[in-house]
Amino acid sequence: MVVPAGVDDPARPSGGNTYDRRVRDGLLAAGREVHVHEVSGPNDALAEAVRQIPDGSLVLLDGLVASPAPDVLVPESRRLRLVALVHMPFGQAEPHAEEGAVLRAVSTVVTTSAWARRVLLDLYELPADSVHVAEPGAEAADLAPGTAAGAALLSVAAVIPGKGHDVLLDALATMQSRRWRCLCVGTIERDPAFVASLRRQAVDAGMNGRMRFSGALPEEDLARSYGAADLLVLPSRSETYGMVVTEALARGLPVIAAEVGGVPEAMGHGADGTRPGLLVPPEDPAALGDALRAWLGDPRLRRQLRQAARERRESLAGWSETTAAVAGVLARAA
Repeated sequence: MVVPAGVDDPARPSGGNTYDRRVRDGLLAAGREVHVHEVSGPNDALAEAVRQIPDGSLVLLDGLVASPAPDVLVPESRRLRLVALVHMPFGQAEPHAEEGAVLRAVSTVVTTSAWARRVLLDLYELPADSVHVAEPGAEAADLAPGTAAGAALLSVAAVIPGKGHDVLLDALATMQSRRWRCLCVGTIERDPAFVASLRRQAVDAGMNGRMRFSGALPEEDLARSYGAADLLVLPSRSETYGMVVTEALARGLPVIAAEVGGVPEAMGHGADGTRPGLLVPPEDPAALGDALRAWLGDPRLRRQLRQAARERRESLAGWSETTAAVAGVLARAA
C-alpha cells in the first residue's frame, strides 16, 4: 500500500486516512502480507517509494498520492500490478489530465461510492469492468438517546471552506429565536484564516456561545459528542461518500446534509423507504435554515427521522465487508 504520510496520526483525522487504516488492518487480519509505504511531498518521494517495490508486486495506491503522478506511475505500470484507490476524484466537472493518465495506466480502480464510479467512467472513458465500488464501513456504536427538543446540533468535519461551515453559520443566523446549540468538531489547523472569519461572524451575529468550534477530538471524546447530539449537520460543498453520515446513523442520529456526491448513498433509507434525514441543495443557507427549522419545530418529523435512522443503523455494512470488497478486487488484479 502506498498512502499519504501521517495515515496513523490522530492529529490528521480524515475519512481517507480512516479508510486506508481499516483496509490495511483488515487485510492483515485476513492473513495477507501488507507493506505500507507512506509518502509526503513531491513526486520524487513517491518515485523513491515505488522503486523499492519488487517486480510483479500488487500495489494499492491511495489516489491522493497517485492521481497527480503519471510521470512516476505510468512507467512503473509495466512492472507492477497497480490498483488505484480513489477517495475523491480530482476531476469532477471536467477531466483532470494527470488523474486520467494514471487511471488509464493502472489495472484496476477502487472507488468509495457509486457516484465516484460514475464520475470516473464519464470523465475518463475507463472500461466499466475495471472500476469497482467498496463503500466505507461503519463501526457499531451505542445508540444516542436524543432529547425531546432536538436542539443539540453536531457538525463533524475539518473546518475548511469545502465543508460548508460558512453556509451552516448563515443558516443558523436566521434562527436566533429558536432554541439550539451547535458543536463543530474538526481540525481548525488547515485554514486558520477561514476559522478566524467564522468566529468573527459568529460573534457579530450574537451566536458566540451557541456555536462552538472544538477542534479535532480524541476518539473517545468524539464518541461522546455523537452520543450527546440530536442531529448531524453536513453542509459540504462536495463529498465522495460522507463517512460522518454513517458514523451518525450508526448511533441512530438523523442527518441534515447537502445533496452532493455520494451523500444520498451514505444516508440510505429506513425499512419503509423513509430517508433518515433531510437533503438540501449545496451552498444554500436558506434551504438549510428551512430544514433545521422543520427539525426543531416539528416533533412528529423528529420522531419519523429518528425511527428511520434507527432502522438504517441496522442495515449499515461493517468494515469487514469493505475489506472483503477491496480484497476481491485485489485478487482479480493479481
